[in-house]
Amino acid sequence: IAYLGTLIGGIGAFFLCFLACANLVRRRILRLAARRYLEFCRTVPELVFALLFVVAFGLGPMPGVLALAIHTMGALGKLFAEVVENIDMNPVEGAIAAGASWPKMVRFAVVPQGTSNFASYGLLRFEINVREASIMGFVGAGGIGQDLVEAIRKFYYSDVSAILLLIIAAVMIIDLVTEQVRHRLLGVGGHR
Repeated sequence: IAYLGTLIGGIGAFFLCFLACANLVRRRILRLAARRYLEFCRTVPELVFALLFVVAFGLGPMPGVLALAIHTMGALGKLFAEVVENIDMNPVEGAIAAGASWPKMVRFAVVPQGTSNFASYGLLRFEINVREASIMGFVGAGGIGQDLVEAIRKFYYSDVSAILLLIIAAVMIIDLVTEQVRHRLLGVGGHR
């Protein structure tokens, strides 16, 4: 649930972030529409989206994936847009002067400057989504949280303890791994 939610939301955030940037988009209405959409996606809590999707699609992991994807799109879209708004504009102006179309300008002048930050924020959001995915089961959106709720309802306290320890261990391991990867990515980005 966390992996797919982060992947789908990250892809959506990547494409929408460029439209939300004042330094890339001159049409105010397009920029405001992209910003308000990202704002809506990150303002509504994941659990509310999960409840809506459980009603729409039934119990299982799909509502959890969709809820995390939408919230991730909003959160990462905002962070990605801030990265893009803080880039050096000289390569952008050079690409435009050379006759690059808007997509080519984004591809060759903007994306290389923000790649390490995009990856770093994406990994950080994955870490957050792993914790959120364990809560999704409480509303019927699948995942290990659903097993946790069933164990609590049946008073299987040894199972509850084991599930909680597994969640804590998984989050700690993912936290350590993503922290190392983020530091390496930012280190590589800093040497360019």
